[in-house]
Amino acid sequence: MGSWITYGLGSENDNLPGYVLLNSGAVPPGGKENFSNGYLPASYQATSIRADGDPLENIVPARASAQELKLKWLLEQDRDFARTLGDNAEVESAIRNYEMAFRMQTAVPDTLDLSQESAATKDSYGINAKDEDLRLYAIQCLRARRLIESGVRFVEVTANPLGLDNGTWDQHGSLKPHHEKNALVTDQPIAAFIKDLKQRGLFEETLILWAGEMGRTPHTGNGHGRDHHTSGYSVWLAGGGIKCGTIYGATDEFGMHAVENPVAIYDLHATILHLLGLDHERLTFRYGGRDMRLTDVHGQVVSEILA
Repeated sequence: MGSWITYGLGSENDNLPGYVLLNSGAVPPGGKENFSNGYLPASYQATSIRADGDPLENIVPARASAQELKLKWLLEQDRDFARTLGDNAEVESAIRNYEMAFRMQTAVPDTLDLSQESAATKDSYGINAKDEDLRLYAIQCLRARRLIESGVRFVEVTANPLGLDNGTWDQHGSLKPHHEKNALVTDQPIAAFIKDLKQRGLFEETLILWAGEMGRTPHTGNGHGRDHHTSGYSVWLAGGGIKCGTIYGATDEFGMHAVENPVAIYDLHATILHLLGLDHERLTFRYGGRDMRLTDVHGQVVSEILA
């Protein structure tokens, strides 16, 4: 979705990527497919930034003049190669990525520098928390606000794995202690992020989507855990164009199936694109002889949740 939105809207800052993935340092559960460009050009894949240590490797040039010469030589080689192939999209994407990486060397360190934030702001997010996972998640939520402020189109923040092989939200056992930890890690930074956006006048123009891994069965299965369940679960949206306080849809009395106003992922995507000013039926990319869409041949805008 991040790649499609960046493809449809472009970037507001030529010196920063249009799509950024903020994580704790590990590849998010589900693998790189979570932020892949799929069959869209490579320039629409997310740039991954870690919370701890160096956010992005090799971002500071050793010698700017030498690097400029090297980049110029690489671009000349790539353009010659592209001409021999005849308008090759993959080579053109590689060229754009080289150029973006060079421009990012100045913009990224400054944008990610949290020393420019007040002590009160950092405390509100949890930057100084004793819990390491909370601290790392807080860093990324504050960076998300700074990236949005700087014109990055799509920012994805992934929860820390918390030492679980399947990831934070894919828990099949010990739900009480693990979900208590999930709440500890995510609640404070997300609340601070929303409040921060409101204080800066960015909330109404920023669409926020929160989602876990998927639904879980209402029955325990193994006595203290639950299993995969895609027939009834919830996400929430806030900010840009969403009707405040709206609850849309419901499951049956057992929580097994969505029985009232079910929303498919295609509908959710269509609604998000609509809120961003994009028609999901017209946003297409030619691939394999067909005009492809994020919503494939499905999707209805859920107008009831729009402000």
